[in-house]
Amino acid sequence: MTTENPYDSFDADDVTRQEQQAALVFPTLEAFVAEYLAPVLLDRDVTAVGAWCPSWWKHPEVVARLSVLWRAFEYLRHDSGLGLSHWWLHHLDPHMAVLLHPVTGPFRSCRTGHVDGTAFPLAPVPAGVMDLPAFSAFVEDPFLPWSGGGRP
Repeated sequence: MTTENPYDSFDADDVTRQEQQAALVFPTLEAFVAEYLAPVLLDRDVTAVGAWCPSWWKHPEVVARLSVLWRAFEYLRHDSGLGLSHWWLHHLDPHMAVLLHPVTGPFRSCRTGHVDGTAFPLAPVPAGVMDLPAFSAFVEDPFLPWSGGGRP
């Protein structure tokens, strides 16, 4: 029985092609919005059904949502079958519905120019509340010997 060494068939040109294919189409969020999203959605009359703010980057929720749209686009574009269809139906459409909503969207006050939003009011979290396991990012496994008391 012979086994092949995977490094015997190593092709530096193939690696370079893979790196180029994996490179981002849009290197920044700003490029994604300006070079893809705005031109693609150009024909939508947002004033008739919602609101858009030219200073979109001043809205934290918008930056967060457009960032995940950009990342999802860059990932899903590699699926030549259904990737971009999935992106449109399950990412772009729901996020844009929220972003452009005329009553509850983050641009609702920006119809004649940018208006800063108001953050939710927050009260200080009482000591010990965030110590509950439900609020922890660390998931303890009851079957591990050190569970219940942190890591060994």
